Amino acid sequence: MTRFGYFLSSEEHPPNALVEQATLAERAGFECLWISDHYHPWMNVQGESGFVWAVIGAVAQSCGLPITTAVTCPTVRIHPAILAQAAATAQILTGGRFRFGVGTGEALNEHVLGDRWPSADERLEMLEEAVEVIRDLFTGRMVSRRGKHYTVDTARLYSLPDTPPPIYVSGFGPKAIDLAARIGDGFMSIQPNEEHVKRFRDGGGAGKPTQAGLKVCWGPDEKAAKELLARKWGNEGLPGQAAQLLPLPAHFEELAQLIGPDDMPYPCGPDPDVHVQAIKQYVDAGYDEIHVAQVGPDQKGFFDFYEREVLPRLRDL
Repeated sequence: MTRFGYFLSSEEHPPNALVEQATLAERAGFECLWISDHYHPWMNVQGESGFVWAVIGAVAQSCGLPITTAVTCPTVRIHPAILAQAAATAQILTGGRFRFGVGTGEALNEHVLGDRWPSADERLEMLEEAVEVIRDLFTGRMVSRRGKHYTVDTARLYSLPDTPPPIYVSGFGPKAIDLAARIGDGFMSIQPNEEHVKRFRDGGGAGKPTQAGLKVCWGPDEKAAKELLARKWGNEGLPGQAAQLLPLPAHFEELAQLIGPDDMPYPCGPDPDVHVQAIKQYVDAGYDEIHVAQVGPDQKGFFDFYEREVLPRLRDL
Protein backbone atom coordinates (compact mmCIF):
# COMPACT_ATOMS: atom_id res chain seq x y z
CA MET A 1 0.00 0.00 0.00
CA THR A 2 1.26 3.47 -0.90
CA ARG A 3 2.30 5.69 2.00
CA PHE A 4 1.90 9.46 1.90
CA GLY A 5 4.44 11.74 3.49
CA TYR A 6 5.32 15.39 3.94
CA PHE A 7 8.30 17.08 2.28
CA LEU A 8 10.11 19.51 4.63
CA SER A 9 11.51 22.34 2.50
CA SER A 10 14.80 23.51 4.00
CA GLU A 11 15.02 26.21 1.32
CA GLU A 12 11.73 27.90 2.26
CA HIS A 13 11.41 27.57 6.04
CA PRO A 14 13.73 28.20 9.00
CA PRO A 15 14.89 25.20 11.02
CA ASN A 16 12.52 25.67 13.96
CA ALA A 17 9.55 25.88 11.58
CA LEU A 18 10.59 22.62 9.92
CA VAL A 19 10.55 20.89 13.31
CA GLU A 20 7.04 22.23 13.95
CA GLN A 21 5.89 21.11 10.49
CA ALA A 22 7.15 17.58 11.15
CA THR A 23 4.97 17.44 14.26
CA LEU A 24 1.96 18.84 12.41
CA ALA A 25 2.48 16.33 9.60
CA GLU A 26 2.39 13.43 12.03
CA ARG A 27 -0.78 14.76 13.69
CA ALA A 28 -2.45 15.21 10.30
CA GLY A 29 -1.89 11.56 9.38
CA PHE A 30 1.17 11.74 7.14
CA GLU A 31 3.26 8.60 7.46
CA CYS A 32 6.81 9.65 6.56
CA LEU A 33 9.03 12.67 5.86
CA TRP A 34 11.43 13.95 3.25
CA ILE A 35 13.81 16.81 4.04
CA SER A 36 15.92 18.69 1.50
CA ASP A 37 19.67 19.09 2.03
CA HIS A 38 20.95 22.37 0.57
CA TYR A 39 23.66 24.94 1.20
CA HIS A 40 21.75 27.59 -0.81
CA PRO A 41 18.08 27.99 -1.64
CA TRP A 42 17.26 27.67 -5.32
CA MET A 43 16.19 31.33 -5.42
CA ASN A 44 16.77 34.17 -2.99
CA VAL A 45 13.02 34.64 -2.55
CA GLN A 46 12.82 31.23 -0.85
CA GLY A 47 15.05 32.72 1.80
CA GLU A 48 16.36 29.83 3.94
CA SER A 49 18.82 26.95 3.99
CA GLY A 50 19.59 25.48 7.41
CA PHE A 51 22.04 22.67 8.16
CA VAL A 52 19.97 19.56 7.60
CA TRP A 53 21.75 17.29 10.10
CA ALA A 54 20.96 19.57 13.02
CA VAL A 55 17.33 19.75 11.91
CA ILE A 56 17.09 15.95 11.62
CA GLY A 57 18.30 15.64 15.22
CA ALA A 58 15.57 18.01 16.40
CA VAL A 59 12.88 16.35 14.27
CA ALA A 60 13.88 12.97 15.68
CA GLN A 61 12.97 14.21 19.15
CA SER A 62 9.70 15.88 18.12
CA CYS A 63 7.94 13.18 16.11
CA GLY A 64 8.08 9.49 15.32
CA LEU A 65 7.92 9.50 11.53
CA PRO A 66 10.60 7.96 9.29
CA ILE A 67 12.73 10.64 7.60
CA THR A 68 14.76 10.60 4.38
CA THR A 69 17.21 13.20 3.10
CA ALA A 70 16.00 14.29 -0.34
CA VAL A 71 18.74 14.35 -1.23
CA THR A 72 22.28 14.59 0.15
CA CYS A 73 25.20 14.89 -2.27
CA PRO A 74 28.07 12.90 -0.66
CA THR A 75 30.70 13.70 -3.28
CA VAL A 76 32.05 17.27 -3.27
CA ARG A 77 31.09 19.67 -0.47
CA ILE A 78 31.27 17.04 2.31
CA HIS A 79 33.49 13.96 2.24
CA PRO A 80 31.53 10.68 2.36
CA ALA A 81 33.39 9.58 5.51
CA ILE A 82 31.91 12.57 7.37
CA LEU A 83 28.44 11.92 5.98
CA ALA A 84 28.69 8.28 7.05
CA GLN A 85 29.12 9.52 10.61
CA ALA A 86 26.21 11.97 10.23
CA ALA A 87 23.89 9.30 8.81
CA ALA A 88 24.82 6.77 11.50
CA THR A 89 24.08 9.32 14.21
CA ALA A 90 20.76 10.22 12.57
CA GLN A 91 19.83 6.54 12.55
CA ILE A 92 20.53 6.33 16.29
CA LEU A 93 18.57 9.48 17.12
CA THR A 94 15.55 8.39 15.07
CA GLY A 95 15.53 4.91 16.57
CA GLY A 96 16.12 3.29 13.18
CA ARG A 97 13.74 5.51 11.21
CA PHE A 98 16.33 7.28 9.05
CA ARG A 99 16.81 6.64 5.32
CA PHE A 100 19.88 8.17 3.70
CA GLY A 101 18.86 9.61 0.34
CA VAL A 102 21.82 10.44 -1.91
CA GLY A 103 22.35 11.81 -5.42
CA THR A 104 24.87 13.49 -7.69
CA GLY A 105 23.92 16.97 -6.52
CA GLU A 106 23.91 20.43 -8.05
CA ALA A 107 26.57 23.07 -8.56
CA LEU A 108 24.29 25.41 -6.57
CA ASN A 109 25.36 23.69 -3.36
CA GLU A 110 28.59 21.93 -4.19
CA HIS A 111 30.70 24.77 -5.65
CA VAL A 112 30.95 26.72 -2.40
CA LEU A 113 34.45 25.52 -1.44
CA GLY A 114 35.85 26.33 -4.87
CA ASP A 115 35.95 22.75 -6.13
CA ARG A 116 35.63 21.97 -9.82
CA TRP A 117 32.11 20.86 -10.79
CA PRO A 118 32.55 17.48 -12.54
CA SER A 119 30.70 16.20 -15.60
CA ALA A 120 27.56 14.10 -15.15
CA ASP A 121 29.36 10.82 -15.84
CA GLU A 122 32.13 11.65 -13.40
CA ARG A 123 29.60 12.59 -10.73
CA LEU A 124 27.95 9.19 -11.09
CA GLU A 125 31.35 7.53 -10.73
CA MET A 126 32.05 9.63 -7.62
CA LEU A 127 28.66 8.77 -6.16
CA GLU A 128 29.29 5.05 -6.55
CA GLU A 129 32.65 5.31 -4.81
CA ALA A 130 31.19 7.52 -2.08
CA VAL A 131 28.51 4.92 -1.32
CA GLU A 132 31.23 2.28 -1.07
CA VAL A 133 33.08 4.42 1.49
CA ILE A 134 29.90 4.95 3.50
CA ARG A 135 28.99 1.26 3.52
CA ASP A 136 32.53 0.32 4.56
CA LEU A 137 32.31 2.65 7.55
CA PHE A 138 28.83 1.39 8.48
CA THR A 139 30.46 -1.99 9.26
CA GLY A 140 32.21 -0.49 12.28
CA ARG A 141 35.60 -1.70 11.07
CA MET A 142 38.70 0.44 10.75
CA VAL A 143 38.73 1.68 7.18
CA SER A 144 41.71 2.75 5.09
CA ARG A 145 41.45 3.10 1.35
CA ARG A 146 42.84 5.17 -1.47
CA GLY A 147 40.31 5.26 -4.25
CA LYS A 148 40.15 7.23 -7.47
CA HIS A 149 38.20 10.05 -5.81
CA TYR A 150 38.37 9.52 -2.02
CA THR A 151 41.03 8.70 0.53
CA VAL A 152 40.17 7.37 3.98
CA ASP A 153 42.95 6.94 6.55
CA THR A 154 42.31 4.62 9.52
CA ALA A 155 38.77 5.88 10.11
CA ARG A 156 36.24 4.08 12.26
CA LEU A 157 32.70 4.94 13.35
CA TYR A 158 32.29 4.30 17.06
CA SER A 159 28.67 5.46 17.42
CA LEU A 160 26.80 2.95 15.28
CA PRO A 161 23.13 1.97 15.19
CA ASP A 162 22.07 -1.66 15.48
CA THR A 163 21.12 -1.56 11.79
CA PRO A 164 22.77 0.91 9.39
CA PRO A 165 20.42 3.26 7.55
CA PRO A 166 19.39 2.11 4.08
CA ILE A 167 20.83 4.18 1.24
CA TYR A 168 18.31 5.35 -1.35
CA VAL A 169 19.68 6.73 -4.63
CA SER A 170 18.06 9.49 -6.67
CA GLY A 171 17.92 9.20 -10.45
CA PHE A 172 16.35 11.04 -13.38
CA GLY A 173 18.26 9.81 -16.44
CA PRO A 174 18.89 6.22 -17.55
CA LYS A 175 22.47 6.02 -16.21
CA ALA A 176 21.49 7.34 -12.79
CA ILE A 177 18.49 5.01 -12.55
CA ASP A 178 20.67 2.04 -13.49
CA LEU A 179 23.17 3.03 -10.81
CA ALA A 180 20.37 3.36 -8.26
CA ALA A 181 19.14 -0.14 -9.14
CA ARG A 182 22.64 -1.57 -8.80
CA ILE A 183 23.90 0.06 -5.58
CA GLY A 184 20.85 1.49 -3.82
CA ASP A 185 18.57 0.05 -1.17
CA GLY A 186 15.81 2.17 -2.71
CA PHE A 187 15.05 4.70 -5.46
CA MET A 188 14.00 8.37 -5.31
CA SER A 189 12.59 10.76 -7.92
CA ILE A 190 10.35 13.79 -8.40
CA GLN A 191 8.94 12.61 -11.70
CA PRO A 192 5.67 10.60 -12.01
CA ASN A 193 7.29 8.42 -14.63
CA GLU A 194 6.24 4.77 -14.72
CA GLU A 195 9.11 3.88 -17.07
CA HIS A 196 11.65 5.12 -14.54
CA VAL A 197 10.20 2.94 -11.80
CA LYS A 198 10.09 -0.03 -14.18
CA ARG A 199 13.70 0.52 -15.25
CA PHE A 200 14.80 0.62 -11.62
CA ARG A 201 12.97 -2.58 -10.76
CA ASP A 202 14.05 -4.42 -13.91
CA GLY A 203 17.68 -3.33 -13.42
CA GLY A 204 18.09 -4.90 -10.00
CA GLY A 205 15.72 -2.92 -7.83
CA ALA A 206 12.88 -5.43 -7.69
CA GLY A 207 11.42 -5.49 -4.19
CA LYS A 208 13.26 -2.32 -3.12
CA PRO A 209 11.29 0.76 -1.93
CA THR A 210 10.62 3.67 -4.29
CA GLN A 211 9.97 7.24 -3.16
CA ALA A 212 8.76 10.38 -4.92
CA GLY A 213 7.95 13.97 -4.04
CA LEU A 214 6.14 16.99 -5.46
CA LYS A 215 5.22 20.58 -4.67
CA VAL A 216 1.63 21.72 -4.08
CA CYS A 217 0.14 25.06 -3.10
CA TRP A 218 -3.08 24.84 -1.15
CA GLY A 219 -4.98 28.09 -0.66
CA PRO A 220 -8.51 29.49 -0.85
CA ASP A 221 -7.87 31.10 -4.26
CA GLU A 222 -6.43 28.98 -7.08
CA LYS A 223 -5.11 31.92 -9.07
CA ALA A 224 -3.30 33.39 -6.06
CA ALA A 225 -1.89 29.96 -5.19
CA LYS A 226 -0.52 29.51 -8.72
CA GLU A 227 1.08 32.95 -8.59
CA LEU A 228 2.67 32.17 -5.21
CA LEU A 229 4.03 28.85 -6.47
CA ALA A 230 5.56 30.49 -9.55
CA ARG A 231 7.07 33.32 -7.51
CA LYS A 232 8.60 31.06 -4.85
CA TRP A 233 9.47 28.01 -6.97
CA GLY A 234 9.70 29.14 -10.58
CA ASN A 235 12.95 27.17 -10.81
CA GLU A 236 10.82 23.99 -10.78
CA GLY A 237 9.52 24.92 -14.22
CA LEU A 238 12.96 25.15 -15.84
CA PRO A 239 13.78 22.41 -18.37
CA GLY A 240 17.09 20.72 -19.13
CA GLN A 241 20.33 20.75 -17.15
CA ALA A 242 20.07 24.18 -15.53
CA ALA A 243 19.32 22.69 -12.11
CA GLN A 244 22.63 20.80 -12.12
CA LEU A 245 24.87 23.46 -13.63
CA LEU A 246 23.97 26.94 -12.35
CA PRO A 247 25.92 28.01 -9.25
CA LEU A 248 23.89 30.88 -7.76
CA PRO A 249 20.28 31.51 -6.66
CA ALA A 250 20.40 34.75 -8.68
CA HIS A 251 20.88 32.70 -11.87
CA PHE A 252 17.75 30.69 -11.16
CA GLU A 253 15.81 33.86 -10.41
CA GLU A 254 16.81 35.32 -13.77
CA LEU A 255 15.60 32.25 -15.66
CA ALA A 256 12.47 31.87 -13.51
CA GLN A 257 11.22 35.19 -14.87
CA LEU A 258 10.39 33.20 -18.02
CA ILE A 259 8.11 30.88 -16.03
CA GLY A 260 4.50 31.93 -15.52
CA PRO A 261 1.85 30.61 -13.11
CA ASP A 262 0.37 28.35 -15.77
CA ASP A 263 3.78 26.79 -16.54
CA MET A 264 4.03 25.07 -13.15
CA PRO A 265 3.01 21.39 -13.28
CA TYR A 266 1.75 21.16 -9.69
CA PRO A 267 -1.70 21.27 -8.05
CA CYS A 268 -2.85 24.60 -6.63
CA GLY A 269 -5.92 25.97 -4.89
CA PRO A 270 -8.74 24.62 -2.69
CA ASP A 271 -10.17 21.78 -4.82
CA PRO A 272 -9.22 18.43 -3.24
CA ASP A 273 -9.81 16.60 -6.53
CA VAL A 274 -7.06 18.67 -8.18
CA HIS A 275 -4.61 17.59 -5.49
CA VAL A 276 -5.72 13.95 -5.51
CA GLN A 277 -5.45 13.65 -9.29
CA ALA A 278 -1.96 15.15 -9.32
CA ILE A 279 -0.72 12.78 -6.60
CA LYS A 280 -2.49 9.86 -8.27
CA GLN A 281 -0.05 10.16 -11.16
CA TYR A 282 2.72 9.10 -8.76
CA VAL A 283 0.58 6.30 -7.34
CA ASP A 284 -0.10 5.03 -10.87
CA ALA A 285 3.62 5.23 -11.69
CA GLY A 286 4.22 2.68 -8.94
CA TYR A 287 5.90 4.63 -6.13
CA ASP A 288 5.67 3.18 -2.62
CA GLU A 289 5.96 6.55 -0.84
CA ILE A 290 4.88 9.98 -2.09
CA HIS A 291 5.87 13.16 -0.26
CA VAL A 292 4.03 16.48 -0.64
CA ALA A 293 5.57 19.91 0.02
CA GLN A 294 3.22 22.81 0.70
CA VAL A 295 4.49 26.09 -0.76
CA GLY A 296 3.81 29.22 1.25
CA PRO A 297 3.31 30.32 4.85
CA ASP A 298 -0.07 28.74 5.69
CA GLN A 299 1.20 25.35 6.77
CA LYS A 300 -1.49 24.79 9.39
CA GLY A 301 -4.24 25.46 6.85
CA PHE A 302 -2.61 22.99 4.48
CA PHE A 303 -2.37 20.24 7.10
CA ASP A 304 -6.00 20.71 8.08
CA PHE A 305 -7.07 20.56 4.41
CA TYR A 306 -5.06 17.41 3.70
CA GLU A 307 -6.19 15.69 6.88
CA ARG A 308 -9.87 16.31 6.09
CA GLU A 309 -10.09 16.40 2.31
CA VAL A 310 -7.09 14.77 0.62
CA LEU A 311 -5.46 11.97 2.62
CA PRO A 312 -8.74 10.02 3.07
CA ARG A 313 -9.33 10.13 -0.70
CA LEU A 314 -5.76 9.08 -1.44
CA ARG A 315 -6.08 6.08 0.85
CA ASP A 316 -9.29 5.09 -0.95
CA LEU A 317 -7.25 4.77 -4.15
